[in-house]
Amino acid sequence: MSATDELLCEVDADGIAHLTLNRPQARNALTFPMYERLFELSRSLDADGAVRAIVITGAGDRAFAAGTDIAQFRAFSTPEDALGYERFMDRVLGSLERCRKPTIAAIAGACTGGGAAIAAACDLRIATRDARFGFPIARTLGNCLSLGNLRRLSALVGAARVKEMIFTARLVEAEEAKAIGLVGEVLADADALRARAGELARLLAGHAPLTLAATKEGLRRLNEDEASEGARPGDDLILMCYTSRDFREGMEAFLAKRPPEWTGT
Repeated sequence: MSATDELLCEVDADGIAHLTLNRPQARNALTFPMYERLFELSRSLDADGAVRAIVITGAGDRAFAAGTDIAQFRAFSTPEDALGYERFMDRVLGSLERCRKPTIAAIAGACTGGGAAIAAACDLRIATRDARFGFPIARTLGNCLSLGNLRRLSALVGAARVKEMIFTARLVEAEEAKAIGLVGEVLADADALRARAGELARLLAGHAPLTLAATKEGLRRLNEDEASEGARPGDDLILMCYTSRDFREGMEAFLAKRPPEWTGT
């Protein structure tokens, strides 16, 4: 399948763009081409005057997105691979965050890793009662989140909760996610989620676009961690994790469906 098939885009008569992560057989785990298409769509929909709101969801009802497709990390062999990946992810998520149109993540099932990062970059999040959120990387891959992702999560739930979620590698259930401000609403099932996402998107589409855009950009600037040329804050942390033996072990253990053996090196 092409990236166009794996990330669908349809704009309805109300000016609502519906983006669907479309790899249900892989719980909508994202490939690098899918991330690139998300970047391109974020920019093109932002520039499209007919689009008034964007809804992102996952195909099926098992997962919004179960992170990045892990097999792609097998090609990593240099520090540049690690830094390049996180630069790439910051570019993709930054384009979604900077999009002036209001964005809604409609989440059913698993929302983990890169999927949870996409949801955090959206303006509003609604979920089914069986949704689960988290970054179980301390248990699986042994990598780390970029400063941009840590910033987004901390803005949503606070630094203490971010630490607890990552340190314990647990997944947050939907009702707790609502209680801590990670999602705004919990719906009964996937059908109710789709209906509410459409209703909410139409509501936002009818409001003053400049008010919404100014609010989005103003809040982003309050917490921004702007990219710069050359080395960036946090690069040492990325390299410490991605170039470690533990990251290689975590990836191979994940793909082999066995527990990893951590060494701290």
